[in-house]
Amino acid sequence: MLALSQLSRPQFADLLFLAGAQRSGRCEYALAGKNLALIFEKPSLRTRVTFEVAIRQLGGWPILLGSIESRLGERESIPDLARNLSLWVDGIVARVFKHADLEEMASFATVPVINALSDWEHPCQAVADVLTLWDVWRDFEGKIVAYVGDWNNVSRSLWKACELAGISFRAICPRAFGPSPGEPGEPGENVAWFTETDAVEGAGAIYTDVWASMGKEHELQERIEVFRPYQVNERLMAKAGRPGVLMHCLPAHRGLEVTDPVIDSYYSLVFRQAANRLPSEKAILISLLENDHEATSEESRAGLFRGPGHVDHHSMAQGKLWV
Repeated sequence: MLALSQLSRPQFADLLFLAGAQRSGRCEYALAGKNLALIFEKPSLRTRVTFEVAIRQLGGWPILLGSIESRLGERESIPDLARNLSLWVDGIVARVFKHADLEEMASFATVPVINALSDWEHPCQAVADVLTLWDVWRDFEGKIVAYVGDWNNVSRSLWKACELAGISFRAICPRAFGPSPGEPGEPGENVAWFTETDAVEGAGAIYTDVWASMGKEHELQERIEVFRPYQVNERLMAKAGRPGVLMHCLPAHRGLEVTDPVIDSYYSLVFRQAANRLPSEKAILISLLENDHEATSEESRAGLFRGPGHVDHHSMAQGKLWV
């Protein structure tokens, strides 16, 4: 589970339905007897805590590698690390700097590998985000999500998740900080991209993130000048022209990409998003590593995105969705 592009629309719907079901305490023995290695190259609060709690609540055992062992490619090669871990554990959860390192790990591991964040995508966050929107909207028809700020791993996963859910998506980013136009001979990211903040008009949700992602903190001061007009404040929220909600993956730099009155408002969903990380990650873990989980009913799944579907959990566990 490295990127949301691995999933079909029915598979994503099934995953989302399973995530919602986890909030009622189902599948508490799905990972009984399973051990999972957790690798964190980057600092983490929500991702580390929710994965540890999710694994334990599902009956499994998380093994957090130390800071030295988590430095991919330093103490030993990534292929050797992946092959060794595959001898002892049932799955690997990895939060890494480079997505290419994650792909290399998945290529040599014989157990499922879950992307807990890379420089390319943050799929676990996006599943929680769409689950949060489902809680609020209950119907995605005609809904628009506008992402405002720096185009990064979070926005890329959010865009793909919205496509899978049938939600219209807009990126509102400064020039040179938006979706990739693609290299010669290679396709770019086909995103509806605007540079003016007036493009938030009609959006039911406005999403933002830090202006300098992890690894780019040294660029923050120069980025502040570029991104200042893209701050999500009460004035920008009003531009949407309709009652809307505010979303942020956290941690937030209050006073920069978002102001206190907005993030602390009644229409802010940031802590609901954080809460939904736990059931979303449970659903991902169950889909890849379950012991004996019956597929959810066709009727329930079909009602979610108006399309039936079934996740072949065994195929997922065998790695057929790896990129």
